Amino acid sequence: MYLEHLSLTDFRSYAQVDLKLGPGVTVLVGSNGIGKTNLMEAIGYLATLSSHRVSTDAPLLRFGTERAMIRAKLVRGEQSTVIELEINSGRANRGRINRSNPVRARDILGICQTVLFAPEDLALVKGDPSNRRRFLDELLVSLVPRHAATRSDYDRVLKQRNALLKSARAGKFTAGHEATLDVWDQHMARAGAELLHARLELVERLRPHLNSAYAQLTDGSKDAGAVYRSTIRGVLDDDGGPADQGTEPSASGDDLRLLSVDELTERYIQAFAASRKKELERGISLVGPHRDELELVLGQAPAKGYASHGETWSMCLSLRLASYYVMLDDARTGGTAPILILDDVFAELDVQRRRKLAAIVARAEQVLVTAAVDADIPEELAGRRVTVVPGGIDGEG
Repeated sequence: MYLEHLSLTDFRSYAQVDLKLGPGVTVLVGSNGIGKTNLMEAIGYLATLSSHRVSTDAPLLRFGTERAMIRAKLVRGEQSTVIELEINSGRANRGRINRSNPVRARDILGICQTVLFAPEDLALVKGDPSNRRRFLDELLVSLVPRHAATRSDYDRVLKQRNALLKSARAGKFTAGHEATLDVWDQHMARAGAELLHARLELVERLRPHLNSAYAQLTDGSKDAGAVYRSTIRGVLDDDGGPADQGTEPSASGDDLRLLSVDELTERYIQAFAASRKKELERGISLVGPHRDELELVLGQAPAKGYASHGETWSMCLSLRLASYYVMLDDARTGGTAPILILDDVFAELDVQRRRKLAAIVARAEQVLVTAAVDADIPEELAGRRVTVVPGGIDGEG
């Protein structure tokens, strides 16, 4: 799959811009702050309905406007698809596929697939666990779009359950609240079990690709791995009984991977019961996928806090490459090969890592690269050049 045309209206710094693209490598060159990343952000937003730079949609709208539009024409084999996404201020975003009637924004998920490398990726290793959970969930939704509803359902139930626990902490908890909490426990256990089950399967698919990618980018002297740590294992032992540990992520989720969604649902119900006293005291849900951790391991040590700067960058790049390889696995069985986006990444890397990464990604069907100067681009990524200027595109070659 490749992106043939991108059009933005009132998105970030652009009142209107049109960009023609094609398969192979395209490098967008322009001074820092000129708007190159805005173009890449828009493509990534089509794939995930979220930005890699900000957590809300408001900054995506050009200042003073009420909505932004992203339009894209994607080509897969002999078939082309036009998708449009309207980002609104104060109301739900809407999508459109091949100029049909408007649909929910999440109904366009899965049509455009991307893997986006960016300087912000350092947070995948150095940041808090929410960055790694988000990485897993965005990849999960790209692979199986219906899991957007899984995430949404879990977030909705978590919000309701937390509100109930908060009222208990404020001294407003009654016997009626106790019965209501039992009901929310059931809902959250089911939604959490579905999300956890999907995450565990995804981590299992990622692991061999992560190690392979790290070896490709380095001298191969260290193995790279990932361990999913579930809060279930913080409050329950292997048999589902109360544990003597706290409610932070503890043992590996490998054994949990063998359980069905129904079995995980029952484990969550048991874990909620075991942690209820602490949750009522603190007024917040302490167990669930929202507090789980994906621990990245380099050699025998956690990457966070132990990896050098170069190793940290290699681990971040390896995570993105691993997600690309997982998508390629799906493409061989009817899925779609993703568009690779490298947004100002090469300026952050030493010469050796630049060349190794370039050699790997150059084989993709479509690669979009941004850089402040041509000198940042390795020779392995020789391709079409596009000059970005304030407010638009100056030239294509």
